[in-house]
Amino acid sequence: MKRPSFMLQVRVYYEDTDAAGIVYYASYLKFLERARTEWLRALGYEQTTLVEEMGIAFAARSISAEYLVPARLDDLLTVVSTVESLGRAQLVFAQRVERDGKVLLTAKMRIACFDPARGKATAIPKSIHEKLKTLIGNQP
Repeated sequence: MKRPSFMLQVRVYYEDTDAAGIVYYASYLKFLERARTEWLRALGYEQTTLVEEMGIAFAARSISAEYLVPARLDDLLTVVSTVESLGRAQLVFAQRVERDGKVLLTAKMRIACFDPARGKATAIPKSIHEKLKTLIGNQP
């Protein structure tokens, strides 16, 4: 069964490139973050609301990325995000960046749910967890 994906288009600006005119490696992390944030927003959860009303935030815990083909100034890229796995306090995204259907970067990002007031990991609220569970099928 194919899992649903979220797609976000991003344009490469001058500020995203390095001296060679290609996308600087750290800029891809910003593209991936924007896609996850917009995906969460599309599910009905604003980052500020999560902190202010639910007392939680999501933060990057780890990343593994493969840079395959460079992107350049003015390229229109598509960031594709899929929830790969879901635990009680974390989830893993499989993400890729494409240009015209060609994969430029693949990444796995582990995201932790935490309580910013205490600075500690916490369980993903049940309402959010249930919604996320629908995106990954029958995983426990």
